[in-house]
Amino acid sequence: MTTLTQAQSQYATFLDTFQSLVLSTVTPEGLPQASYAPFVRDAEGNFYIFVSGLAAHTQNLHSQPVASILFIEDEQDCQNFFVRRRLTYDCTVCWLTRETPEWDAIVSQFQAQFGEIIGLLRGLQDFQIAGLEPQSGRFVVGFGAAYAIEGKDLSQLVQLKGKA
Repeated sequence: MTTLTQAQSQYATFLDTFQSLVLSTVTPEGLPQASYAPFVRDAEGNFYIFVSGLAAHTQNLHSQPVASILFIEDEQDCQNFFVRRRLTYDCTVCWLTRETPEWDAIVSQFQAQFGEIIGLLRGLQDFQIAGLEPQSGRFVVGFGAAYAIEGKDLSQLVQLKGKA
């Protein structure tokens, strides 16, 4: 059984191995749609994705500026497929204006993380940067070990209790 202290420690480092996120958006018709995108984070814990305007998820995010993002333990690393460690955040979306200092800083992060491909994407005018600001979250580490993520900076775990 995982203790709160163990879960808090795992939560603090869980994202360290991820370079992409699973992205859930909502179509203009209200249907869920899953995708993925490479990401970078800022010091406040916001996520940024560099996406094509042609992608369905980009159009969805413009239409309905909310998203859920998922990070899930790799299947080859899990001990039980029913309780793969996973972290989800419900996010609001904002768009960075191209060629502003904020946009340039995030593109520089993408360049440092992902290399020369970013130089090519930066030159494509349909590529945009969406900011995903987590509003709430959930971290699951095992059976009976699911936690709501709380606090202004979303750093505190609170164990969820099932109903009998």
